[in-house]
Amino acid sequence: MKYTIAIDQSTSATKAMLFDEKATLMSRVSIDHKQYYPQAGWVEHDPVEIIENTYNAVKQLISTVDVDQQDITSIAITNQRETVVVWDKRTGNPIYNAVVWQCNRGTQICEELLAQGHEPMVTRKTGLIINPYFSASGVKWILDNVSGARQAAQDGHLLMGTMDSWLIWNLTKGKVHATDYTNASRTLLFNINTLSWDKELLNLFTIPLNMLPEALPCDGQFGTTTMDGIFQQIPIAGVLGDSHGALVGQMCFSDGMGKATYGTGSSIMVNIGEQPLSAPQGLVTSIGFAAKGKVYYAFEGNIHCTGATIKWLQDDLKLIESAAETEALATSVKGTDGVCFVPAFAGLGAPWWDNDAKALICGMNRGTGKAHIVRAALESIAYQVKDLMNLIQESGVKLLELRVDGGPVKNNFLMQFQADMLHAKINRSPIEEASALGAILMNGFALNQLTDLDSAAALRSQNDYIEPKMDVAQVNELHEQWKKAILRATLK
Repeated sequence: MKYTIAIDQSTSATKAMLFDEKATLMSRVSIDHKQYYPQAGWVEHDPVEIIENTYNAVKQLISTVDVDQQDITSIAITNQRETVVVWDKRTGNPIYNAVVWQCNRGTQICEELLAQGHEPMVTRKTGLIINPYFSASGVKWILDNVSGARQAAQDGHLLMGTMDSWLIWNLTKGKVHATDYTNASRTLLFNINTLSWDKELLNLFTIPLNMLPEALPCDGQFGTTTMDGIFQQIPIAGVLGDSHGALVGQMCFSDGMGKATYGTGSSIMVNIGEQPLSAPQGLVTSIGFAAKGKVYYAFEGNIHCTGATIKWLQDDLKLIESAAETEALATSVKGTDGVCFVPAFAGLGAPWWDNDAKALICGMNRGTGKAHIVRAALESIAYQVKDLMNLIQESGVKLLELRVDGGPVKNNFLMQFQADMLHAKINRSPIEEASALGAILMNGFALNQLTDLDSAAALRSQNDYIEPKMDVAQVNELHEQWKKAILRATLK
């Protein structure tokens, strides 16, 4: 039996997972990294800490399994998207912390470009909107604000990349500077029609082309690594952003197949086929995945705070000791008693794209208790997904099935409420780590262990359908309360 390690470098942690030849998850290790908030609305990570955690996670993983190291034959990577690092290729050191996708420091840069009327061109080329959520404004901010950075970039000394690029560069000891099409498509610098870095976009954000990694299909090979001396040289094969990894891991290979990933934030993505169609306002068009010589596109909406809301209740308010408590608390009351929770801690993502929106809990009375607030927090996750799915279906895309994955899908209350809000059955993934599974499937394509999408789809072991139960009138009434709370959160 041969094995592959999937590295999932996410917003809150770096995970190392061992999969066998049948894409079965054998073992998993996760190491959290620190979140830095230097100013209100700013979020950073330490890229060096993340590399160290990657090596340590792999070492710990190996120690937990009874597997001969020589039978571990490759590495696959999936990662938090948009989070970007700029580093000096002479020293290998970052010149600043990673600017995280949740960070709003690029707001002024984006507002100036919007005021100048550049968004139609940017959207036509990238499928995206001008927003600090995406990588480009973070890179421009670093070049404009870190002493000597602009000159060093022009002199060819600096490199930039999303977290996959940072990992690959370090794992290959600086021999490979590469990314995949999915991560590239989330930077605001990549033309999804030509599959190349776009000079007009680079000029718009004043970023030199020589900083950019080579962009490859998801099922490409990205050099070899010893994982800092742990292995003999083994290939890095199969790389894609985590949301795209979940689309693949959920086997959404046909037009109209969609997935919702519940993590720190949430990504709702629906396969739209091999043409980059224009997304309806509030959504974006991304490269879904690229494999076996073809590129598949997707409509996508991104929610800033879903799992992060529960973490806030736990770590900051101390209302709960763990996320596992939320289901029992939510079901201990019949409803929220009118309480609505809008988790706009970093503004609101799709479909509102309002960076100035403020988080709020409204509708409380003297009888409001912890259970009402926790239930409202869980319901906010389902409402945000509903808003995006409504928009996708209104665009004319026929949704065949919504498959759900991520840690929060274990919460039966949340999944039932989600099915109720969508008034449609949902299919819960048999594997929590769908993003990592997607990277493993791309690894299989890259190393010719899987021949086509059908052979990959055959690996899906089971379905877990959750049917809606709530009356449509009640769904509409609850959703109207939510929409009123959104209006309050977005008042200027």
